[in-house]
Amino acid sequence: MSKVTMKKYYCCKCFLTDNIYISEYDIHVTYHCDDQFLETWQKKLQRRGCSGDKFTEILQKVKSEVERRQNLGAQSLIRRDLISANYTPLHPHVYNIQKNYFSPVFLSIVDACKSGRVNVESLMNMLHQEHAEQVFSFPLFTQQFCQDFIEEICHFESTDLPKGRPNTMNNYGVLLDDLGFGDQFVTPLIQEYLTPITKLLYPDCGGASLDSHKAFVVKYKLGEDLSLAYHYDNAEVTLNVSLGKEFSDGSLYFGDMRWVPPQETACTESTHKPTFALLHRGQHKHGALPIRSGERYNLIIWMRSSVVRNRCCPMCDEAPQLMETVGYGDGLTVDHTREDEMVNVCAAL
Repeated sequence: MSKVTMKKYYCCKCFLTDNIYISEYDIHVTYHCDDQFLETWQKKLQRRGCSGDKFTEILQKVKSEVERRQNLGAQSLIRRDLISANYTPLHPHVYNIQKNYFSPVFLSIVDACKSGRVNVESLMNMLHQEHAEQVFSFPLFTQQFCQDFIEEICHFESTDLPKGRPNTMNNYGVLLDDLGFGDQFVTPLIQEYLTPITKLLYPDCGGASLDSHKAFVVKYKLGEDLSLAYHYDNAEVTLNVSLGKEFSDGSLYFGDMRWVPPQETACTESTHKPTFALLHRGQHKHGALPIRSGERYNLIIWMRSSVVRNRCCPMCDEAPQLMETVGYGDGLTVDHTREDEMVNVCAAL
């Protein structure tokens, strides 16, 4: 089993001000103060039909999100302590990674990468290349593991214990580190099984130096979240696993990388089958079409490289201004930044 890293990780200060998603108008905004928000966003929101009392409501919603982010570190610690003390897992075995959870096809791919028998070209031939550039799919888990994992998540959802929101765009789901999946499941999954693949596929965006993560399960269900708007991830490489249950439609779609100017180019769809994983660059813009029936659970792991993001924060495109955090935070370290520029604010992603 992999040794757990003891690095200290941080967030960039932009987490408190940038990339605040307003679902009603499908837009990400920034907030520094009321005057700045009015000057920067009032006219843009008005063009989307947001004015009068609705604009006032949106402003208050944005300020509430900023306050939530400011308190996120402390709330995360409270949640973890409460869950650790009061939650009894339904399937304790799923918290520890085991070889029998994986598809034989996936294990053969990992073994080939570890042995050095493959180069990037032959590895790509072992994976299914989606229509979108550098997006790959492959069978990852067994059906039995996916069933047990979903049952474990549903069991936790049925309790009254506190639940953290996966991210600003998904309203339903679970943060896996809150439940204790990090050290014995997510970390070895990345280090022992995924990095041998990502270092070949994504050497230009940190695929060989993935040293932190944010892992969560998202849920799509009629009457709750149905789809996911077009966006990019706060990650160098993203793993997206369809766990099940029964559902119809809900394909993923991919466009361009985030730095490509918007243009009238068609997105490409990828059908996501249960037990299968999609692997893609985090900065590759994508979304999820609505499900039409049923209920769907996806395991998402944002894999991050401090070597890459220490040079430039991927969310504000500036040299990161570090601030204190909890756990892996935003995957930043002090390796390539000045400690005397750190901001003493407690927050966590």
